[in-house]
Amino acid sequence: MTDAIRRESAREETLYRVREVRERRALEARLSDDRAFSAYALGHLEPELLTWARYWTADGPGGQATVMHARALGSVVVTVGDPEGVSAILATHPGLRSAYLSTATPEQLPAISRTHFVTDTLQMVRMSVTSFEFQDAGGEVRRLRGADAPRINTLYATDGNPSRYTAETIERAVYYGAFEGERLVAVAGTHIVSPHQSLAVVGNVFTHPSHRGRGFATRVTGAVTRALLDGGCGQAVLTVDPKNTPAVAAYSRLGYRQGAPVVEARLQRRDTFGITPAWRRYLARRRGRSLGGGIELVAPPRD
Repeated sequence: MTDAIRRESAREETLYRVREVRERRALEARLSDDRAFSAYALGHLEPELLTWARYWTADGPGGQATVMHARALGSVVVTVGDPEGVSAILATHPGLRSAYLSTATPEQLPAISRTHFVTDTLQMVRMSVTSFEFQDAGGEVRRLRGADAPRINTLYATDGNPSRYTAETIERAVYYGAFEGERLVAVAGTHIVSPHQSLAVVGNVFTHPSHRGRGFATRVTGAVTRALLDGGCGQAVLTVDPKNTPAVAAYSRLGYRQGAPVVEARLQRRDTFGITPAWRRYLARRRGRSLGGGIELVAPPRD
Protein backbone atom coordinates (compact mmCIF):
# COMPACT_ATOMS: atom_id res chain seq x y z
CA MET A 1 0.00 0.00 0.00
CA THR A 2 2.83 2.36 0.88
CA ASP A 3 4.53 1.70 -2.48
CA ALA A 4 1.29 2.47 -4.32
CA ILE A 5 0.92 5.76 -2.45
CA ARG A 6 4.52 6.65 -3.26
CA ARG A 7 4.02 5.85 -6.95
CA GLU A 8 0.87 7.97 -7.07
CA SER A 9 2.64 10.81 -5.27
CA ALA A 10 5.59 10.62 -7.68
CA ARG A 11 3.19 10.65 -10.63
CA GLU A 12 1.42 13.75 -9.33
CA GLU A 13 4.74 15.57 -9.10
CA THR A 14 5.05 15.33 -12.92
CA LEU A 15 1.60 16.83 -13.48
CA TYR A 16 0.61 20.47 -13.91
CA ARG A 17 -2.10 22.13 -11.86
CA VAL A 18 -4.29 23.88 -14.41
CA ARG A 19 -7.15 26.20 -13.56
CA GLU A 20 -9.06 29.12 -15.01
CA VAL A 21 -8.32 32.49 -13.38
CA ARG A 22 -10.57 35.55 -13.53
CA GLU A 23 -9.05 37.75 -10.83
CA ARG A 24 -7.24 40.70 -12.43
CA ARG A 25 -4.63 41.12 -9.72
CA ALA A 26 -3.67 37.45 -9.80
CA LEU A 27 -3.28 37.63 -13.58
CA GLU A 28 -1.32 40.89 -13.40
CA ALA A 29 1.13 39.26 -10.98
CA ARG A 30 1.73 36.34 -13.35
CA LEU A 31 2.05 38.50 -16.45
CA SER A 32 4.22 41.32 -15.11
CA ASP A 33 7.67 39.73 -15.26
CA ASP A 34 7.98 41.12 -18.79
CA ARG A 35 5.12 43.56 -19.34
CA ALA A 36 6.19 44.40 -22.89
CA PHE A 37 6.11 40.74 -23.90
CA SER A 38 2.76 40.16 -22.16
CA ALA A 39 1.21 43.41 -23.41
CA TYR A 40 -1.66 41.80 -25.33
CA ALA A 41 -2.65 39.62 -22.37
CA LEU A 42 -2.39 42.52 -19.93
CA GLY A 43 -4.35 44.79 -22.26
CA HIS A 44 -7.23 42.32 -22.34
CA LEU A 45 -7.68 42.85 -18.60
CA GLU A 46 -9.52 46.06 -19.49
CA PRO A 47 -13.19 45.58 -18.51
CA GLU A 48 -14.57 45.87 -22.05
CA LEU A 49 -12.08 43.28 -23.34
CA LEU A 50 -12.02 40.94 -20.34
CA THR A 51 -15.62 39.96 -21.08
CA TRP A 52 -14.32 38.33 -24.27
CA ALA A 53 -11.16 36.77 -22.80
CA ARG A 54 -10.43 33.65 -20.77
CA TYR A 55 -7.17 32.92 -18.95
CA TRP A 56 -5.79 29.60 -17.76
CA THR A 57 -2.74 29.12 -15.57
CA ALA A 58 -0.51 26.09 -15.02
CA ASP A 59 1.94 25.35 -12.22
CA GLY A 60 4.17 22.32 -12.32
CA PRO A 61 7.67 20.87 -12.41
CA GLY A 62 8.85 23.24 -15.15
CA GLY A 63 7.46 26.40 -13.57
CA GLN A 64 4.47 28.63 -14.34
CA ALA A 65 2.54 29.27 -17.55
CA THR A 66 -0.43 31.37 -18.61
CA VAL A 67 -2.56 31.09 -21.76
CA MET A 68 -5.14 33.62 -22.93
CA HIS A 69 -7.88 32.88 -25.47
CA ALA A 70 -9.70 36.05 -26.55
CA ARG A 71 -12.33 37.04 -29.12
CA ALA A 72 -12.73 40.81 -28.68
CA LEU A 73 -10.20 41.75 -31.38
CA GLY A 74 -10.43 38.64 -33.50
CA SER A 75 -9.60 35.14 -32.26
CA VAL A 76 -6.29 35.67 -30.45
CA VAL A 77 -4.05 33.41 -28.35
CA VAL A 78 -1.21 34.53 -26.06
CA THR A 79 1.14 32.05 -24.36
CA VAL A 80 3.46 33.06 -21.51
CA GLY A 81 5.92 31.05 -19.42
CA ASP A 82 7.04 27.44 -19.18
CA PRO A 83 6.55 25.59 -22.52
CA GLU A 84 5.43 22.38 -20.82
CA GLY A 85 2.92 24.36 -18.78
CA VAL A 86 1.62 25.95 -21.99
CA SER A 87 1.29 22.46 -23.48
CA ALA A 88 -0.64 21.25 -20.41
CA ILE A 89 -3.13 24.10 -20.72
CA LEU A 90 -3.64 23.69 -24.47
CA ALA A 91 -4.11 19.94 -24.03
CA THR A 92 -7.32 20.54 -22.06
CA HIS A 93 -8.26 24.08 -23.21
CA PRO A 94 -7.14 24.45 -26.85
CA GLY A 95 -9.50 27.32 -27.65
CA LEU A 96 -11.34 27.92 -30.91
CA ARG A 97 -10.75 25.78 -33.98
CA SER A 98 -8.63 28.50 -35.56
CA ALA A 99 -6.98 31.54 -34.04
CA TYR A 100 -4.05 33.90 -34.38
CA LEU A 101 -1.10 33.39 -32.06
CA SER A 102 -0.19 37.00 -31.32
CA THR A 103 2.46 36.32 -28.69
CA ALA A 104 4.63 33.28 -27.96
CA THR A 105 8.31 32.50 -27.45
CA PRO A 106 10.32 30.44 -29.95
CA GLU A 107 10.81 27.80 -27.23
CA GLN A 108 7.04 27.34 -26.90
CA LEU A 109 6.39 26.44 -30.55
CA PRO A 110 7.19 22.69 -30.26
CA ALA A 111 4.85 22.47 -27.27
CA ILE A 112 2.08 24.37 -29.07
CA SER A 113 2.45 22.17 -32.15
CA ARG A 114 1.41 19.09 -30.12
CA THR A 115 -2.17 20.36 -30.07
CA HIS A 116 -2.23 22.78 -33.03
CA PHE A 117 -1.06 23.04 -36.60
CA VAL A 118 1.21 26.11 -36.68
CA THR A 119 1.51 27.96 -40.00
CA ASP A 120 2.59 31.34 -41.38
CA THR A 121 5.09 31.75 -38.56
CA LEU A 122 6.69 35.18 -38.07
CA GLN A 123 9.86 35.61 -36.03
CA MET A 124 9.56 39.06 -34.53
CA VAL A 125 10.91 41.13 -31.64
CA ARG A 126 9.04 43.26 -29.12
CA MET A 127 10.19 46.86 -28.65
CA SER A 128 9.06 49.29 -25.95
CA VAL A 129 9.49 52.88 -24.84
CA THR A 130 8.60 55.00 -21.81
CA SER A 131 8.06 58.73 -21.54
CA PHE A 132 11.61 59.10 -20.17
CA GLU A 133 13.13 57.41 -23.23
CA PHE A 134 10.89 58.81 -25.97
CA GLN A 135 12.37 61.10 -28.63
CA ASP A 136 9.75 62.80 -30.80
CA ALA A 137 10.34 62.75 -34.55
CA GLY A 138 8.37 65.93 -35.23
CA GLY A 139 6.97 66.68 -38.67
CA GLU A 140 3.45 67.51 -39.77
CA VAL A 141 0.82 64.87 -38.98
CA ARG A 142 -2.88 64.83 -38.18
CA ARG A 143 -5.00 62.84 -35.74
CA LEU A 144 -7.27 60.58 -37.78
CA ARG A 145 -10.94 60.20 -36.94
CA GLY A 146 -13.81 57.97 -37.94
CA ALA A 147 -14.48 60.02 -41.05
CA ASP A 148 -10.98 59.09 -42.26
CA ALA A 149 -11.74 55.33 -42.29
CA PRO A 150 -12.25 55.20 -46.12
CA ARG A 151 -8.87 56.88 -46.67
CA ILE A 152 -7.19 54.51 -44.23
CA ASN A 153 -8.70 51.46 -45.93
CA THR A 154 -7.63 52.73 -49.35
CA LEU A 155 -4.05 53.19 -48.14
CA TYR A 156 -3.82 49.78 -46.49
CA ALA A 157 -5.28 48.15 -49.63
CA THR A 158 -2.30 49.25 -51.72
CA ASP A 159 -0.41 46.17 -50.45
CA GLY A 160 -2.96 43.98 -52.23
CA ASN A 161 -5.05 42.98 -49.21
CA PRO A 162 -8.53 44.39 -48.56
CA SER A 163 -8.97 46.56 -45.46
CA ARG A 164 -12.29 47.08 -43.65
CA TYR A 165 -11.65 49.36 -40.70
CA THR A 166 -14.85 51.01 -39.50
CA ALA A 167 -15.32 54.57 -38.31
CA GLU A 168 -16.04 53.23 -34.83
CA THR A 169 -12.74 51.31 -34.75
CA ILE A 170 -10.74 54.40 -35.69
CA GLU A 171 -12.55 56.56 -33.14
CA ARG A 172 -11.89 54.08 -30.31
CA ALA A 173 -8.20 53.80 -31.15
CA VAL A 174 -5.41 56.36 -31.58
CA TYR A 175 -4.49 56.88 -35.25
CA TYR A 176 -2.28 59.49 -36.88
CA GLY A 177 -1.63 60.09 -40.55
CA ALA A 178 0.82 61.97 -42.76
CA PHE A 179 -0.46 63.69 -45.88
CA GLU A 180 0.83 65.07 -49.13
CA GLY A 181 -1.79 67.57 -50.07
CA GLU A 182 -5.12 65.81 -49.47
CA ARG A 183 -3.63 62.35 -49.94
CA LEU A 184 -2.99 60.11 -46.94
CA VAL A 185 0.44 58.55 -47.48
CA ALA A 186 1.32 57.03 -44.08
CA VAL A 187 -0.60 55.84 -41.04
CA ALA A 188 0.03 54.34 -37.61
CA GLY A 189 -2.41 53.35 -34.90
CA THR A 190 -3.01 51.20 -31.85
CA HIS A 191 -4.08 47.61 -31.29
CA ILE A 192 -4.81 48.03 -27.59
CA VAL A 193 -4.89 50.98 -25.19
CA SER A 194 -5.06 49.91 -21.55
CA PRO A 195 -5.45 52.81 -19.09
CA HIS A 196 -5.69 50.47 -16.10
CA GLN A 197 -2.39 48.82 -17.04
CA SER A 198 -0.79 52.10 -18.19
CA LEU A 199 0.16 50.24 -21.36
CA ALA A 200 -0.57 50.47 -25.09
CA VAL A 201 0.28 48.41 -28.16
CA VAL A 202 1.20 50.40 -31.28
CA GLY A 203 0.76 48.86 -34.71
CA ASN A 204 -0.76 48.99 -38.18
CA VAL A 205 2.14 51.17 -39.34
CA PHE A 206 2.02 51.52 -43.12
CA THR A 207 3.45 53.87 -45.74
CA HIS A 208 2.40 54.00 -49.39
CA PRO A 209 5.09 52.22 -51.47
CA SER A 210 5.84 55.36 -53.50
CA HIS A 211 6.54 57.37 -50.33
CA ARG A 212 8.79 55.00 -48.40
CA GLY A 213 12.26 55.96 -47.25
CA ARG A 214 11.24 59.54 -46.47
CA GLY A 215 10.60 59.25 -42.73
CA PHE A 216 6.81 59.15 -42.84
CA ALA A 217 6.55 55.92 -40.80
CA THR A 218 8.78 57.37 -38.09
CA ARG A 219 6.70 60.54 -38.03
CA VAL A 220 3.30 58.85 -37.61
CA THR A 221 4.58 56.22 -35.17
CA GLY A 222 6.13 59.01 -33.12
CA ALA A 223 2.86 60.94 -33.11
CA VAL A 224 0.86 57.93 -31.89
CA THR A 225 3.48 57.19 -29.23
CA ARG A 226 3.55 60.80 -28.05
CA ALA A 227 -0.25 60.88 -27.75
CA LEU A 228 -0.25 57.68 -25.71
CA LEU A 229 2.52 58.76 -23.35
CA ASP A 230 1.05 62.24 -22.92
CA GLY A 231 -2.33 60.61 -22.24
CA GLY A 232 -1.01 58.70 -19.25
CA CYS A 233 0.36 55.45 -20.64
CA GLY A 234 3.59 54.58 -18.91
CA GLN A 235 4.81 52.28 -21.66
CA ALA A 236 4.15 51.85 -25.37
CA VAL A 237 5.13 48.64 -27.15
CA LEU A 238 5.22 47.41 -30.73
CA THR A 239 6.34 44.33 -32.66
CA VAL A 240 8.74 44.39 -35.59
CA ASP A 241 10.64 42.00 -37.83
CA PRO A 242 14.25 42.24 -36.58
CA LYS A 243 15.43 41.77 -40.18
CA ASN A 244 13.60 44.94 -41.20
CA THR A 245 16.61 47.11 -40.44
CA PRO A 246 15.05 50.45 -41.53
CA ALA A 247 12.01 49.89 -39.31
CA VAL A 248 14.13 48.88 -36.30
CA ALA A 249 16.32 51.93 -36.84
CA ALA A 250 13.29 54.22 -37.13
CA TYR A 251 11.75 52.94 -33.92
CA SER A 252 15.10 53.13 -32.16
CA ARG A 253 15.37 56.80 -33.08
CA LEU A 254 12.06 57.32 -31.26
CA GLY A 255 13.56 55.74 -28.15
CA TYR A 256 12.14 52.24 -28.53
CA ARG A 257 14.42 49.50 -27.20
CA GLN A 258 14.49 45.87 -28.29
CA GLY A 259 13.21 43.27 -25.86
CA ALA A 260 12.24 39.62 -26.05
CA PRO A 261 11.79 37.69 -29.30
CA VAL A 262 8.14 37.11 -30.18
CA VAL A 263 6.60 34.51 -32.46
CA GLU A 264 3.34 35.12 -34.29
CA ALA A 265 1.52 32.43 -36.27
CA ARG A 266 -1.78 31.02 -37.39
CA LEU A 267 -3.17 28.16 -35.31
CA GLN A 268 -5.52 25.35 -36.28
CA ARG A 269 -6.56 22.78 -33.71
CA ARG A 270 -5.44 19.23 -34.51
CA ASP A 271 -8.53 17.79 -32.83
CA THR A 272 -11.26 19.53 -34.82
CA PHE A 273 -14.22 18.13 -32.91
CA GLY A 274 -12.78 18.52 -29.40
CA ILE A 275 -13.13 14.86 -28.37
CA THR A 276 -9.55 14.43 -27.15
CA PRO A 277 -9.45 17.69 -25.12
CA ALA A 278 -12.82 16.81 -23.55
CA TRP A 279 -11.51 13.38 -22.48
CA ARG A 280 -8.33 14.95 -21.11
CA ARG A 281 -10.39 17.48 -19.11
CA TYR A 282 -12.49 14.70 -17.66
CA LEU A 283 -9.42 12.77 -16.51
CA ALA A 284 -7.67 15.92 -15.27
CA ARG A 285 -10.69 16.99 -13.20
CA ARG A 286 -10.95 13.54 -11.65
CA ARG A 287 -7.30 13.68 -10.65
CA GLY A 288 -7.70 17.18 -9.21
CA ARG A 289 -10.95 16.65 -7.29
CA SER A 290 -9.22 16.33 -3.94
CA LEU A 291 -7.44 19.67 -4.46
CA GLY A 292 -10.64 21.67 -4.97
CA GLY A 293 -10.80 25.14 -6.55
CA GLY A 294 -11.51 23.79 -10.03
CA ILE A 295 -7.94 22.50 -10.35
CA GLU A 296 -7.16 20.02 -13.10
CA LEU A 297 -4.08 17.78 -12.89
CA VAL A 298 -2.74 17.57 -16.43
CA ALA A 299 0.08 15.61 -18.02
CA PRO A 300 1.42 17.54 -21.04
CA PRO A 301 1.00 15.50 -24.23
CA ARG A 302 4.12 13.97 -25.72
CA ASP A 303 5.63 14.83 -29.10
